[in-house]
Amino acid sequence: MTEAKPYAIPKQVVWDAYKKVKANRGAAGVDGQSLVDFEKDLKGNLYKLWNRMSSGSYFPPPVRLVEIPKGNTGQTRPLGIPTVSDRIAQMVVKLMLEPQVEPHFHEDSYGYRPGKSALDAVGVTRRRCWRRDWVIDLDIKGFFDNLDWDLMMRAVRHHTDVPWILLYVERWLRAPVQHADGRLEERTKGSPQGSVISPLLSNLFMHYAFDEWLRRNYPDVQFARYADDAVVHARSRKEAEALLAAIRQRLAECHLELHPEKTKIVYCQDDDRRGTHEHTSFDFLGYTFRPRRAKNRWGKLFISFLPGVSNKAANSIRATIRSWRIGGTRNNQSLEEIAKFVNPFVRGWVNYYGRYYPSALTPVLRSLERSLVYWVRRKFKRFSYHQRQAVHWLGRVAQREPQLFALWSHGVRPAAGQ
Repeated sequence: MTEAKPYAIPKQVVWDAYKKVKANRGAAGVDGQSLVDFEKDLKGNLYKLWNRMSSGSYFPPPVRLVEIPKGNTGQTRPLGIPTVSDRIAQMVVKLMLEPQVEPHFHEDSYGYRPGKSALDAVGVTRRRCWRRDWVIDLDIKGFFDNLDWDLMMRAVRHHTDVPWILLYVERWLRAPVQHADGRLEERTKGSPQGSVISPLLSNLFMHYAFDEWLRRNYPDVQFARYADDAVVHARSRKEAEALLAAIRQRLAECHLELHPEKTKIVYCQDDDRRGTHEHTSFDFLGYTFRPRRAKNRWGKLFISFLPGVSNKAANSIRATIRSWRIGGTRNNQSLEEIAKFVNPFVRGWVNYYGRYYPSALTPVLRSLERSLVYWVRRKFKRFSYHQRQAVHWLGRVAQREPQLFALWSHGVRPAAGQ
């Protein structure tokens, strides 16, 4: 007779969790086990995980800490990488907990939620900037590193009393991190970025620390939040200042701090909004909102407050293009092979950064066009010292095969020869 487990965790949920983790891929954790390694004894490994979780004997291993570059600033941010088994275990809890909390979340919470995206947040912010003159650009200092565990668990308990969910969420919060040199670091707060459960927990925390608090105390105030990145709209400078002071105090009560330099009040300046103000632009989700030229329905130019690809995102794209060294190390490849490699990246950039004010993305993509011209000059000796002829040759290819490169479809093309 099989001994009954103290926690009733359906085996099907463990299987579903594995399939989602497999789809998301990801690097190995502290045990060095890759997803391929895990799948060598898939049935046994999944059973072992289910057995330990169902008996309450599952203890998360340390999270492998890696430092990843923060844009092109030279700075890094910590990313925690759980083991494959731990990612599956976290996904099991996420699959059980998310349906309980998701219906309660605010409609203007966009991060890591089914059916919502960063572009949705950018779009709604764009419209609201036209209607309200001021924006509070909020930046929470070290959000994931400073989440208060007691407040976090109080929020989780508000939505579930399932003992094993509460048990494992708390164990994940308390799991140590392992540095590259093998040193273990115990933590007293925070939730590692990179874990499966962290986005859901952070949304739950901010739901009560920010979204619900705003809805309850300032029901007419509009905002958009993506994880810890948020903007709040105001009708006047006075209202914005009062709101910012109240938000700062509220977050302090939740043991969070607004970044003193990065948090600012912004005037959404356009043709109808005059005057001189300290801040007339802000960055949100890879877009810079600022005054830009636009055309009305009659074709007349005017200044509107609009989002376009941010300098930070543009510099990151250019750095990625440079890293490909198309003109330096790919001379042995054909144009078709290069296109096959770069097109998925370009389509991703166009689909995201080209959604709003696409003309701002065009000069960024021209750096790829210049790399292709350089490739032509290195590939064919007759063009080595003739850039204009290389441009014309590439232009004729673009005329003949306009779908070869995704950036040509976006309108970034070399001039064709006569």
